[in-house]
Amino acid sequence: MKRNLLVILIITSGVFGADEIRPSKDQETDVSGKEGEPVILKCSYDSNSQYVYLYWYRQYPNRALQYLLLRGARQRSGSNIADHRFSSTTSSSSTELTLREPRLADTALYYCALRDVRAQ
Repeated sequence: MKRNLLVILIITSGVFGADEIRPSKDQETDVSGKEGEPVILKCSYDSNSQYVYLYWYRQYPNRALQYLLLRGARQRSGSNIADHRFSSTTSSSSTELTLREPRLADTALYYCALRDVRAQ
């Protein structure tokens, strides 16, 4: 028997004033699914930089943020994934987080974040 889970997408802003990240227009901020069936979260972003890292975090009630992964975009490459049930794709203006085989315990707030690393 598959149980429902609820994933809520929250966004955070980039480091510089011109940077912005937000849920994609076709993405609801309340996302639900069933255990074992993939769930995809989408964010769109704007940045003047070609050196962008996109991060995904989750947060359980009354807990600290939990790092999930980062993915390079545009002129940045590479990734770092803490839990291999998660994967991410990026383009020049968006990022997606895929939860493969989600469990009821994955019900949480999910955050996407952008970091401009041109100064590094």
